[in-house]
Amino acid sequence: MKHKLFLFVFLLTALSVINGQASERKKYNFNSEWKLRIGDFPKAKDAKFDDSKWKQVTLPHAFNEDEAFKLSIEQLTDTVVWYRKNFRIPELKSNQKVFVEFEGVRQRGDFYLNGHYLGRHENGVMAVGFDLTPHIKEGENVIAVRTDNDWMYREEGTNSKFQWNDRNFNANYGGIPKNVFLYVTDNVYQTLPLYSNLKTTGVYVYAQDFDIKGRKATIHAESEVRNDSKATRQFSYQVTVLDADGKLMKTFQSDKVTLKAGETKTVKASAILHNLHFWSWGYGYLYTVKTALKDENNQVFDEVSTRTGFRKTRFAEGKIWLNDRVIQMKGYAQRTSNEWPAAGLSVPAWLSDFSNGLMVKGNANLVRWMHVTPWKQDVESCDRVGLIQAMPAGDAEKDREGRQWEQRVELMRDAIIYNRNNPSILFYECGNKAISREHMIEMKAVRDKYDPFGGRAIGSREMLDIREAEYGGEMLYINRSEHHPMWATEYCRDEGLRKYWDEYSYPFHKEGDGPLYKGQPATDYNRNQDELAITMIARWYDYWRERPGTGNRVSSGGTKIIFSDTNTHYRGAENYRRSGVTDAMRIEKDAFYAHQVMWDGWVDTEKDQTYIIGHWNYPENTVKPVQVVSTGEEVELFLNGNSLGKGKRQYNFLFIFDNVVFKPGKLEAVSYNKAGKEISRYAVNTAGEPASLKLTAIQNPEGFHADGADMALIQVEVVDKDGQRCPLDNRTIQFTLKGQAEWRGGIAQGENNHILDTNLPVECGINRALIRSTTTAGKVTLTAQAKGLPTATLALETVPVKVIEGLSTYLPQATLKGRLDRGETPSTPSYKDSKKGVRIVSAKAGCNNNDAEKSYDDIELTEWKNDGKLSTAWITYTLERDAEIDDICIKLQGWRSRSYPLEVYAGNTLIWSGNTDKSLGYIHLDVEKPVRANTITIRLKGNTSDKDAFGQIIEVEAKAANKMELEKSSSRNQLRIIEVEFLETIK
Repeated sequence: MKHKLFLFVFLLTALSVINGQASERKKYNFNSEWKLRIGDFPKAKDAKFDDSKWKQVTLPHAFNEDEAFKLSIEQLTDTVVWYRKNFRIPELKSNQKVFVEFEGVRQRGDFYLNGHYLGRHENGVMAVGFDLTPHIKEGENVIAVRTDNDWMYREEGTNSKFQWNDRNFNANYGGIPKNVFLYVTDNVYQTLPLYSNLKTTGVYVYAQDFDIKGRKATIHAESEVRNDSKATRQFSYQVTVLDADGKLMKTFQSDKVTLKAGETKTVKASAILHNLHFWSWGYGYLYTVKTALKDENNQVFDEVSTRTGFRKTRFAEGKIWLNDRVIQMKGYAQRTSNEWPAAGLSVPAWLSDFSNGLMVKGNANLVRWMHVTPWKQDVESCDRVGLIQAMPAGDAEKDREGRQWEQRVELMRDAIIYNRNNPSILFYECGNKAISREHMIEMKAVRDKYDPFGGRAIGSREMLDIREAEYGGEMLYINRSEHHPMWATEYCRDEGLRKYWDEYSYPFHKEGDGPLYKGQPATDYNRNQDELAITMIARWYDYWRERPGTGNRVSSGGTKIIFSDTNTHYRGAENYRRSGVTDAMRIEKDAFYAHQVMWDGWVDTEKDQTYIIGHWNYPENTVKPVQVVSTGEEVELFLNGNSLGKGKRQYNFLFIFDNVVFKPGKLEAVSYNKAGKEISRYAVNTAGEPASLKLTAIQNPEGFHADGADMALIQVEVVDKDGQRCPLDNRTIQFTLKGQAEWRGGIAQGENNHILDTNLPVECGINRALIRSTTTAGKVTLTAQAKGLPTATLALETVPVKVIEGLSTYLPQATLKGRLDRGETPSTPSYKDSKKGVRIVSAKAGCNNNDAEKSYDDIELTEWKNDGKLSTAWITYTLERDAEIDDICIKLQGWRSRSYPLEVYAGNTLIWSGNTDKSLGYIHLDVEKPVRANTITIRLKGNTSDKDAFGQIIEVEAKAANKMELEKSSSRNQLRIIEVEFLETIK
């Protein structure tokens, strides 16, 4: 009887499959075996078109990849290119659907299947999907894509340009530079998150009711399900949560769902999960959430795996909380292209992890992608490495009206739907410059519709005065807030080539030496490594000083522009931008290590470090300054064990030792705390004569794959007999590559920046080059030769990748592990209050008394000013209580260029007198002998003076960072206060 029952159930199940009641979903890597040709070939859409002479490539592959870093951004080729691919789908059933997902094309794409037009995609940024089912065949199929990356492309139907297709900001790597996937599903299925064209929203996973200490939360899953069959279907919705090791955490499901033919419905299920690991900075803990549709026989016929993480956020009081701990933003505004020489953005997923993970290694916690939405590979990479992201939609540097604004709203909508399950995204950026209140409300409504529970703040630059914004971000200046948090979207544009150490060693680059920029001196864009690092310390100090714990109004930090040198918008000697703290091959400049020292903490420093800027190889008796970056209170320098004394402290982190005489050996810096106890040390040693070449392969942790797209990053160093790098060696290395790999090379100063050159100089004793696999597995041998040194050889072997009829189940990004290096969010406070603000209850001024409140209203675009007479240039503030004010934090109009001679009185007692400094926002008037009082008077005692202290630090679209800097004063006796706060030190 049991056997008969089993046979009956088996036959019933088999019959249901035959009748189209259950089909397993499959996701294929669709990157293999494409053919490419530059030019316009209208007949290439036809299935029988002869493409036998076209170049075969594996996607992602920009057709103009060879130009990356060889040409300046505006010179990148923009033309029409066609891609074609033949493929077959095995065992395709009549009840199955077939979809294709393109992560992005540049700029316009027209898509064809077997000669049938599928549609177009024009924004050049976001992913797009197509339903191939109506035109798919059982046998061979041909998909063809015509791309047009014209810089001047205009949208069909509106003749409107896309604002973000801009030669200053958005490197034009054309064609299909991102991944492509193919999906085969049942005709009742969970949709894809591809609103572009398909108008579907996919799966949404989020958490609520967090108990961080108790390690629990309620996990919600929602799936948009569509019935494209001809009959009503009934199913259940099951959710399975697996931890990072694949261990089952919990399974839960919804009630039965009935879906009529042609109907679309969102199904939901939720449950409380315990023993959770919360995603955090440097802790890329990811869960796999499987959402499945099960038929009446309890058989899964559609299942989607979503890799996501859970974290709690809050944005208020000028601060940001992650998992109940305040975090100050410390990171980089990186070009979304995130490009590499001779590859552009089209690199394997593991290399994205290498690059983005290096930011975390340098103690950055945030990457703010610039101008356009990042591609999915970088978004997922940040999830894995534990790097917070700010995700823009699309913009250049201005608000827009009409169709160009509609394009931005549509792109934000599509980007939110596509990326809302990625835990690393904490910010949605609506504009690279301020937008109107009405536009902010419109964008917020988009977020609330498609991602109401994701725990993400939506805002824009310069949004302190618009309360609907949930964060704001200034550029090249600083803001404090006690409402929604403010962090600098980009600061410090200075550029410096990695090749230049200092003025005292080869190639003896004089600080600032280089061509004019727009007819003006460009010293800030031609720095050497030492000065670039020192500038990083000076600029970060401005943000560190205004960190949480320093008053009622605080700064939530900022992102330095940029992380790695980029192929966009240069101002210095080379034709690419060298503002990075690493070069284009991600080799660290000393500025990287300066940040690593200063940024090791959520707010306050949590780990003490010290670093000596530069090297220790100079001509005998060279006399030079030595700079040390340290978290200590004092730093002592030792040369070969002999003390050279303690350094002069500048800012909070920089210590200077003047006139140090070089002697070969060991130079060591020892850092001490306030009690005089050693807390950290760092040493550099004089390298010996060059003795050999050292080759090191940096590669995919899962193996070097023979898919035609994987890469290995090869590092070459000139080292002495002890293996120590020779920091002044710049000799040329001749590389010979044999076997199953293609040379993509590196970058160095010289003709065409040595792009694709197999003769590649080292710079400061090191360089790197990329090699790319072929589609045939096998051995790879790389030989390096240099004059005067023994030959070095490196052997690699690529791993086979199975591709059948154009399809592969190998998904490189799917199995890379999350990095957990920093550990889970600490339960201790991230900062100690050092100052407290004493609130102002009223103010009386020499004139314009009705505007007095504007000098302390927490709105950056308002101010109080007098009428230009010295007799009226005063304002008296009444405090909420008697206080011993010892720090006056003030932002004065024209802060970059104007110095004000001021007197400050507590009651009737003079407590501060002098000329104010110029700054990128705030200055602090430190009171040596505070006097208890409940009134503070600020008075102008003479003429103001103007001279820009930051003249080279300007925006592309404006002459200054903020309109408050542009307005001229009516008199040199005009006092203009934008914002003031009175502080007491907590003892």
